[in-house]
Amino acid sequence: MPRVRSLRSLPLALAAILIFSLLLAPPARADAIADAKALAAPGVPGANDWSCRPRAAHPRPVVLVHGTFANGSVNWPVAAPALASRGHCVFALTYGAVPGVPVLRAIAPVADSAAQLATFVNGVLAATGASEVNIVGHSQGGMMPRYYVKFLGGAAKVHTLVGLAPSNHGTTLSGLATLAAAWPGALDIVAGACPACADQVVGSPLLTRLNAGGDTVAGVDYTVIATRYDGIVTPYRSQFLSGPNVRNVTLQDLCAFDLSEHALIAFDRIALHEVLNTLDPANAIPTNCFSHV
Repeated sequence: MPRVRSLRSLPLALAAILIFSLLLAPPARADAIADAKALAAPGVPGANDWSCRPRAAHPRPVVLVHGTFANGSVNWPVAAPALASRGHCVFALTYGAVPGVPVLRAIAPVADSAAQLATFVNGVLAATGASEVNIVGHSQGGMMPRYYVKFLGGAAKVHTLVGLAPSNHGTTLSGLATLAAAWPGALDIVAGACPACADQVVGSPLLTRLNAGGDTVAGVDYTVIATRYDGIVTPYRSQFLSGPNVRNVTLQDLCAFDLSEHALIAFDRIALHEVLNTLDPANAIPTNCFSHV
């Protein structure tokens, strides 16, 4: 039986690389987790258990991404425990602060917020040992991850992106954005106070770049869940995506009596049941007016 070669017999360069990587790997992983924890939303039931390890049935952690003006704590008190109770490792961040602006979050430029999401995902992957995450986002939180996926390396780290009322192609704000555009300087004022708001106006440079060449990126599955009663991201069909691996769902096609609008869709049991089905298709139960989470 051949003798096992000792480390001493390896080429010197290879041994140096091996030792160097062993020395650096733990601190790099620890730093990634620490950076992600700094972005974690506090007090979200069922979320941000950094000792959670994905099980075979749900191998990808779920990252929850809140909408404009909100934060992870107020956006996900219903969705996070519902996902955790089904065996998912769940993580929620708060992103998009602007210096000098208290309370309001997700108002920074979308590109900056996408970089924060990248940091958070890296930490979640380092903590859980998973190779990919699933993302569930509301409003801006359903659109902004597409920037991460397309421009910041997220395509290799995201398996499924579910958008609840996402601002994928911008909004007219029921016509208000169009009216503001007709007044010289009005959109500049909006951009100064809330860069993310200006980024989400239909036809913005950010959205033009994001949607150029197609809505989707290969290797990622996309689901959009919209409501006909959305008065914020308008028209509501602008939320839908085109391309391969896309599924567009109108909430009222699942339950005609559901009256949830833009904000409430993140708390709606019908919408969340469809989210659970999307993330666990092998055990999906058809969503209808009697579905619960």
